[in-house]
This record gives sequence, structure tokens and C-alpha cells, in this order.
Amino acid sequence: MMLTNYEMNLPSYSIGDDIYKSVPSLCAPYGKNVLIIGGARALDASRKLICQSLLDSPLTVLDTILFGDDCTYANVERLRSLPAYQEADMVFSVGGGKCIDTCKCLCIPDDKPIFTFPTIASNCAACTSVSIMYNEDGTFLKPHFYLHPPLHAFIHTGVISKAPSRYMWAGIGDTYAKYYEATISSRDEQLEHFTALGVSLSHMCLDPLVLYAPQAYKDNKIQKTSYELEQTVLAIVVTTGIVSIFLTRDFTPDYNSGLAHAIFYALTSYPVIEEKHLHGEVVGFGVLIALLCDGQQKEFEKIYELNKKINLPVRLEDIEITKKQFDEIISRIPEMSDVRHYPYAITREMLESALTHLDEYTRSHI
Repeated sequence: MMLTNYEMNLPSYSIGDDIYKSVPSLCAPYGKNVLIIGGARALDASRKLICQSLLDSPLTVLDTILFGDDCTYANVERLRSLPAYQEADMVFSVGGGKCIDTCKCLCIPDDKPIFTFPTIASNCAACTSVSIMYNEDGTFLKPHFYLHPPLHAFIHTGVISKAPSRYMWAGIGDTYAKYYEATISSRDEQLEHFTALGVSLSHMCLDPLVLYAPQAYKDNKIQKTSYELEQTVLAIVVTTGIVSIFLTRDFTPDYNSGLAHAIFYALTSYPVIEEKHLHGEVVGFGVLIALLCDGQQKEFEKIYELNKKINLPVRLEDIEITKKQFDEIISRIPEMSDVRHYPYAITREMLESALTHLDEYTRSHI
């Protein structure tokens, strides 16, 4: 077994439909001057509420600026050069994954306090200690790891309930994938303590979604806060973030990904995936293939039923990919880094058999 020194810092968060009222008490110990960085739609949705929470508090908003177009190192350096950033005691990062990842890459290396305000429930960026970095042309570059996540995440369920429901919808698919990919990629291994914890906790990326996601999705579509929506948001934003921290270490194998993600990245060869479909949407389809490849028929049927309930894809046609197109990229899937650490080799024949099984099952359950 590996012997090494490592440091583990877990996220701090609060959740509710009036949670911004706790912003002054949690943030004031870190200074007075606040810089708000966010996406345009995210700021429209939450800036007024954030500023209202600061009334009669020692905190002052120096400026509010847009984060930019993408999470790139060049964009981070642009923000770092701004006088408002230099003057700020802390940053409030408001928005989705790319905004929050950009602000983490900006603030954490500078030891500048950062607080996150997720406005959609599509990913766990608000609670993780990694940023997904992109090239200037928008293609994936690499993950950038940190020793700790943001200081605190303020998860306002009222704001998230008013966000377009397609983001939570896709987040559901990406979240339950975490459980299946973690448990398969770690199978039959003697795990380090932190990895074993992450795999055990990954059950909470699946179980609450089976119970609550269908109703949460319905509530999101009518902009209603509910217990089901809260539990689903916690699974997507918090649980997945904690699991990712345990499973993604730069000195261990990658237990944080797997075949579902390999399928997604191979399919990005087709522009329709990036242009018209969300990451978690396609990953949710990939989970069906992964479960069939793994021989987990009962789990496949459970996820198939969940996908049907909330209209996540169950066929290639649902993501606008033809059988011919899938055949064209199928040989790339076993070569993807996401399945480099897997309990068995993925083969073309395995994938073809799984797709045939899925087609037959879908035709028999129309």
C-alpha cells in the first residue's frame, strides 16, 4: 500500500430559501471589501438578494464584474490584474461551474477568501477543490487541483428553483454516474482510507435521486422550492463535491470517472453534442451502456426507469446520434483516459453488445 502525506479539506455549506441572511456573519471575519464576480444571468438572478443581505453589515461591495466566457488561465490572469480584485478582501463567485471554477483558480492560489453562490444545480463546482480548465478555443485542457475548496457555499434553493430546469435535469445524470463509476473503478481493490470513504459516500449520489429527483424536476419546472428539490440539490452540489474531493487526488488512480464519461468525451467529436446537449445529459445515457457492459441488469433497469421519468436519454436518437456515428467513434472509447483505471478492458464487442441490448430493451418497453 502507498504511504504518503496528504491533506484533506472538506467543503462548508449552507442551504435554504433564505440562506443569504447568514452571509454577513460567515464572511465578515475575513474583511470588509467584497468583489462580486459572476455570469450575466446569474447576477440578474441573485445579485439584488446578495446585496440586500449585506445591508447594515460591515461588508461593502466594491464592484460587480462579469467573469468572462470560459475558465481559461488567460481569463484568470485578466481578472487578477483588475484593481478591484487587488483591493478586495474577498470574492463572491456567483453562477455556474465555469464561473466558480474560474474564481477558484483566481483566488485559492492567492490565498484570497472565496465564497460561492451557485445559481444552478448542474454540477459540484461550488464545493470542490478542483477547477476544470479549458484552452482558448473552448476545448478541455486539464483539471487544476487545490489543497482546499472555497471557504463556504451559499446554496439558495429559491434562486436555484427559478433557474432553467434543464440544468438540474442534466445534473441528475452526472450525479448518479458518480456512484456507478466510483464503485466499478474501485472494485476488488484495497483502498486508501480517503478513497474508501469516497466510494462509500458515493451511494448518496444515487439513493436520494432515485427517491426525490422526479418530483424535484417537476418542482423546478414550476419554480417551486420543496423538500425534494432541496435533497436533489444537495446530492448534485454537495455530495458529489465531497465524493470528488475524496476520489480525485493527484497521487492516486482516478476513481472519479469511468465508462459513462469516456462515452461522453468520445461523442464530443460530433458538434451536435457540444451545441445542443448538456454534459450530464449525455453521461446519463452513458451510464446505461456502462451498466450493461458491467452486467448489472437490475441497476440498468432502475436507471432506465429514472431516465424515462424525467426524460433523460435512453436511446442514441435522444442525443441526436445515429448508430453509424456511434460505430465511427466506438473504437476511441476503450482508449479514453476515463477507463484507464478500470477493473477490466473495455472492448468494441462489449460496447456493441450493450448497445444492441439497450435497443432491444427500449423496443420492448415502448
